[in-house]
Amino acid sequence: MASNIGMMDSAYFVGRNEILTWINNRLQLNLSRIEEAASGAVQCQMIDMTYPGAVPMHKVNFDAKSEYDMIQNYKVLQEVFNKLKIDKHIEVNRLVKGRPLDNLEFLQWLKRYCDSVNGGIMNENYDPVERRLKGGKERNSKGSLKSSKSLQANNLHNLASGDAAGINKNTVSKQGKTGVAAASSEVRALSKEITDLKLSVDLLEKERDFYFAKLRDIEILCQSTKVENHPMAVAIKKILYAADAKESALEEAQEFISQSVDNGETEEANEEETD
Repeated sequence: MASNIGMMDSAYFVGRNEILTWINNRLQLNLSRIEEAASGAVQCQMIDMTYPGAVPMHKVNFDAKSEYDMIQNYKVLQEVFNKLKIDKHIEVNRLVKGRPLDNLEFLQWLKRYCDSVNGGIMNENYDPVERRLKGGKERNSKGSLKSSKSLQANNLHNLASGDAAGINKNTVSKQGKTGVAAASSEVRALSKEITDLKLSVDLLEKERDFYFAKLRDIEILCQSTKVENHPMAVAIKKILYAADAKESALEEAQEFISQSVDNGETEEANEEETD
């Protein structure tokens, strides 16, 4: 399975229009932008379609708008990955921000993975619309039951504590003001920390994009007709297309160059002897 795919793999050069067409055709949706899949629900159903019944669809929220709800979807997806032994860590904090590039990369990986299972042939009996509707009904049913119980508990609590609340009103008011001030200070500190982290992430993303562009230029150069079969170009492509960051890729490339040089010297020696 293509659970580990190198960043220079052809999977990551599939365009967003092709990705959107793949999603819309498979799941009978009408997405027009990659960011619309940032909630993680689409990814959950793609895996459910690839492995019918593997995803608890009643836990998947297709109406997720807040980061909290989106994170819950990705938790479901990561649990399914672990259950199916799919070696893929999901960068949840980046995906829920809705950035097109991050979500495109993840969907490119997902398409490559799904296409590698059974040759990409989906179960003809799988009805994506019915599966979503069924999952939504189960989720709403369970949610309503929890809400009803919670409401009853709150009403009983309010009735029991009504008198006590009136007696301690002044004390609670003073404590509340102190608590609000402390909370405001904490919120400001956390907001500053979040801002600093966002700046760090932005810088890292710019650096990543810079080096990715360099690698892409190197790949294009190595694929040019004049040099594509040159030992050095072949060795570089061995490193670029390695499935992971293992050291053996560099060793294999170095060994290939050494063998090519040795073969070249042998041929030259043979030619001299012939002359």
